[in-house]
Amino acid sequence: MAEWCTIESDPGVFTELIKEIGVKNVAVEEIYSLEDDYLLNSLKPIYGLVFLFKWTSDIEKRETLAIYDQELFFANQVITNACATQAILSILLNAPQIDIGEELRNFKAFAQEMDPQMKGLAISNCELVRKVHNSFARPEPFVYGGKKKKATEDDDLYHFISYVPFKGKLYELDGLQRGPILLGEFTNDEEWIEHAKQEINRRIEKYAAKEIRFTLLAVNASRKQLLESELVSFHTERLRMFLALEKRGFDLDEDIFRMRNESRDFLTKHKVDINEIAPPGALLERSQDDLRKMIAETNGEIERLNFGLSEEEAKYRRFEVENTRRRHNYIPFIPVSYTHLRAHETPEHLVCRLLLEKKK
Repeated sequence: MAEWCTIESDPGVFTELIKEIGVKNVAVEEIYSLEDDYLLNSLKPIYGLVFLFKWTSDIEKRETLAIYDQELFFANQVITNACATQAILSILLNAPQIDIGEELRNFKAFAQEMDPQMKGLAISNCELVRKVHNSFARPEPFVYGGKKKKATEDDDLYHFISYVPFKGKLYELDGLQRGPILLGEFTNDEEWIEHAKQEINRRIEKYAAKEIRFTLLAVNASRKQLLESELVSFHTERLRMFLALEKRGFDLDEDIFRMRNESRDFLTKHKVDINEIAPPGALLERSQDDLRKMIAETNGEIERLNFGLSEEEAKYRRFEVENTRRRHNYIPFIPVSYTHLRAHETPEHLVCRLLLEKKK
């Protein structure tokens, strides 16, 4: 069986991993507090939650389902070091509203009729997922004899499980359990998130006496994509207002022309046919003052969305830099730097180095 490496539990890693396996417009965000309703609301739609906790050999016995909806994708974990990626896949493969891309669609169709054990084996042999997962491995420059250190019971080991809303029911999907765990039914997003919060709090309280290291991640629609969609809507409405001003024959100043061109450029960039945009009859009945007031209000919304978009773009740039650094092997830099310093050593530096070496 092909080897899977350990990867860092980080929203930037998982967001890029999801993108690299072909999934569109999905991101991962860390939730620092279950009581932060503002953050939870800002992340909607949330497709599922991933909870990380310290693994112990004393696995909690849970009542699992032997018979369940066969469209629910549940796989046993048969490979080490891949529980984070498998937890994310458990959400992606059970959210029909997500565009998971051609390769994952083909994989899901191939594995759908398999039992959980065989599904786990299918994941372990999925070349695309394994290759992308392993691309986030930290370089190991000091591995001797081609052998890597294996984890023991004395090491801190962590496990990931998923909370997945599916057809009006909330499931806990844990690859180490025999089957999915039904946590309850719901009618809206607020209900399933509340059910999940209660279960996560139960787990935290169970371990709180001896463990404080937990991580909660949301797999949600990309905020960048949502902000861009909202901007398309507001720029379209603003362009309609400009066209209404023109059709009514009102005087247009430089600011109006500038904003009109900005909206045209933005919509063209996002592949909107601006020739199909026309002001509705209701706008043509508005006065010049009314139209200018509506434009001013729309400008405020566009400015707010642009600020949010700039923050998201900065975050993705940071993710890119951090992921590049994770993959880079800095060890060869050390002897080169030391050699360079020795070559340019001044008498004063030499005395300091000799004194330090003498102390050793």
